[in-house]
Parts: sequence; structure tokens; C-alpha cells
Amino acid sequence: MKVALFITCVNDTLFPGTGKAVVSLLRRLGCDVDFPSAQTCCGQMHVNTGYREEGVRLARHFTEVFGGYDAVVAPSGSCAAMVREQYPKLVKPGSPGAAQIEQLKVYELSEFLIDVLKVDDVGAYFPHKVTYHPTCHSLRGLHLGDKPTRLLRKVRGLELVPLEAADECCGFGGTFAVKNPAISAAMCGDKVRNVLDTGAEVLCAADNSCLMHIGGTLRRQQSGVRIMHLAEILAATS
Repeated sequence: MKVALFITCVNDTLFPGTGKAVVSLLRRLGCDVDFPSAQTCCGQMHVNTGYREEGVRLARHFTEVFGGYDAVVAPSGSCAAMVREQYPKLVKPGSPGAAQIEQLKVYELSEFLIDVLKVDDVGAYFPHKVTYHPTCHSLRGLHLGDKPTRLLRKVRGLELVPLEAADECCGFGGTFAVKNPAISAAMCGDKVRNVLDTGAEVLCAADNSCLMHIGGTLRRQQSGVRIMHLAEILAATS
């Protein structure tokens, strides 16, 4: 299977290790992974802040870069949801790029593993106590359900502990955190208290944007809790 990695802006700029983990994991599972160097932002932040035309141009560029692959895998529920949910609304049927958008097969990592590759045990080993935060786009946009936790439960040595009020937003919300910093910080404070109550060593999620937000508060509180993307745990073997 010819797979393209859509790394996303946040990962490419701040969390390159996540992209490397995805490549390592997928190759271990027999996928032929490519990284199209012409990829750019998916346009989510443009559209969310009112720059619709800029978002349309980026959507059309995305189809040019990623068209022709058997699957496009993104380690981000947020960006995968943007492509799947918003692109068909941005680019009207019959206009340039619309047909190509319909042909795109874009998946968040956990749904690609479970729904396409049909695996939930990826041969990972991670002997630590972990709790999982289901990010809003992965939970409400992509409806991933228990796919990420199914994968985590199969990791050898890993103890998965439940997170109280897991389905509550962490307060990041992209530009929401910029426009409403006080509310965002209060929401993150609630999330961090619940994380600390689990006694977990590691907080895991499928979006580094949310992990970055929560992780900042965890570090400022000197909690000792690490943040790790789902891909990094699934790629671990020793």
C-alpha cells in the first residue's frame, strides 16, 4: 500500500518526532510510506479566522500534492477532520479541485490502523502508566470512539488509566486560545487536575496541538507528567 504522510504544520514545526514515529510504525507494518515535500498547511486556521479564499487555494493545493496515493495518513484528528469535513464545503462541486477532493482517502492514524490495516496490536512495548485525552476533533469530528484506546490496550507493559471528564475540551481550540485566553486557561486547568488525579506518568492524545496546550500547564506546575503523541507510543518497541 502506497501511503503518504501528511505531517501537519504543528508537527512539522514543533513535534517532528511524531512524524518520524508514524513513518517507523507504518513501515514496520508493511506500508510503503512517502513524504511529499510540497505539502503545506491544510488551511484550517485560515478558514477558522475568516480567510476563506486562502483556505480554498490550500485545499486545491492539497489535492495536487496528495492525489494518487492509496491513503493519506495524518497524526492529527484536527487536520484530518479539516480535509474530510471542510474541503467538500469549501470547494463547490464542479469547480477546480472538487472531483479530486472526493477521491482523497485521508485518515487519522488510529482509524487507518484499525479500519484499513485491520490491526490493533502493532507490536509496541511501553512499560508506563498512561492516560488518554480524546481531542475534540477526533472525538466529535472523526468519531474515532475507542480506536486509540484499543491500540493502547494492546501495547505490552502499558497500564491505561481512565481520565475523568475525558470528553471535555482542554481549552485550546486553535485560535480560541488566542481570542479567549482566560477561558482557555481555566478549561486547561480543569483538564490538568483530572490528569494529575490519574497518577499517570504520561498523557497521550492524537493531536499535538492539544498536548502542547495541556503540557504547558503541566510543566509550569512541575508535575513530572510527560506528554506523548499516540504515534510515539505505538512506535516504541523497547
